[in-house]
Parts: sequence; C-alpha cells; structure tokens
Amino acid sequence: MRHDIQPNERSFTTKEVADELEIATPTVRKYGQVLERNGYEFFKDGDRRIFVRSDIESLIAIRDTDKPLGEIATYLVNQQKLRLDGFNKTEITIPDSPGSSPQDLDQLKESLMFLANELAATREMNVQLTNDMSQLKTTVSQLQQDHHVISSGIGNSAQRTARIEKLTEQQNNHYETLLQQEKEKTEFLQKEIQNMRDEQKKEWRSQNDFNKRLEESMKKPIGTLGKFLSMFRK
Repeated sequence: MRHDIQPNERSFTTKEVADELEIATPTVRKYGQVLERNGYEFFKDGDRRIFVRSDIESLIAIRDTDKPLGEIATYLVNQQKLRLDGFNKTEITIPDSPGSSPQDLDQLKESLMFLANELAATREMNVQLTNDMSQLKTTVSQLQQDHHVISSGIGNSAQRTARIEKLTEQQNNHYETLLQQEKEKTEFLQKEIQNMRDEQKKEWRSQNDFNKRLEESMKKPIGTLGKFLSMFRK
C-alpha cells in the first residue's frame, strides 16, 4: 500500500487532473488503468482514484512520451517503487473525519461539487438522450408514413398506367376494326364499279351491233317499197 503522502499534501480528482493536463477525463482513466496493470499504486477512495502531485507527474510523462504505453508504464512503476522506499508508511487522510483540517474540508467540498456537477451533467445527458429518442421515433414514424404514401402513389400510378394501356389497346383494336371495314367497303365499291363498267361495255357493244344491223338493213331495199324508195333517192 502506498505510504508516500506528504503532510497537508493536496489530492486531485480525475476531473481536476484532466483540466490541469488539458486532456479528456476518459484519457486520464485510461492512463491510470495502464499504470495499474503494470503494478502502479494509486490512493483510492472506494473505487475512485485520488491523485497526488507525483501521480500527475507520471501522467504527464505518459502524455508527453513517444514510447509505447507499456514501456513507459513499467519505467514509472519502477520509479514509484524506488520513491516509496524513501518514505515512512503514512495513510492518506480521507476528508471525512471529525478532525479534518480546513484544507481537507475544502477538498471534500470540491469533491462533492464535482460529483454534483457530474450527476447534473449525467441527468442532462439522460434528458437529451430521451429527447433524441423521442425525436428519432417521430422521424421513424414520419418516414413510415412517407413510405406508405409513396407506396400508395406508386400503386395508384400503376393502376392508372394499366387503365391507360387498356384504353389504348381498345382504341387500337377499334381503329383496326374500322380500318378493316373501310377496306372491305372500298373493295366492294371497286367491284361494283367494275361490274357497272362491264355492264356498260356490254350495253355499248349491244347498241353498236344493233346500229350496224340497222344500217345494213337500210342499205338493202326490200320489194316494191324498196324500188319505190330508190326512185326518190334518184
């Protein structure tokens, strides 16, 4: 157990160390875990680490080194062991006893203030998360409604397209039917005209034949009447 605490030496919380080193609080915890895995000892208040100045210097060494974390941690552990050999065993004073000094009471107030701030930040984060979840649910519900509207629109569009295609097909069929009927009518009229022409040609031939026979009969006098008529011609 550590025994290098100095009389009236100030202790620091994780947040205070993070602010002093200008690094994130999770980074301080990460460095502490690396040191502990290699045998480094921290003062503890329950599960909470309590940092003293020598611990801060170790964390600064980790922050500023380019060496692997395991290597620098082993070096710092060895340095701590050498340092601990030069101190008499002294227990850290937890600022909760009746004989606490004003400085210890100030540290306790700072610790309590830090915990209160952490708790308030946690509650605020929970409220924000709750609001975010509610907003996310609203967004998901809106997206589902939009998807339903889009799907319905696509379905209606498909139905309208099918109706248009059906009407187009019916119009095409009707047009083909009318075209076929007109074609048949045209063919029928052409046949009728051809028949009329054939009949007319027959009439012309018949009339022509009649005219020729009539003319021939007029050229041939018949009996006394013919002679009588020939006298008039002279």
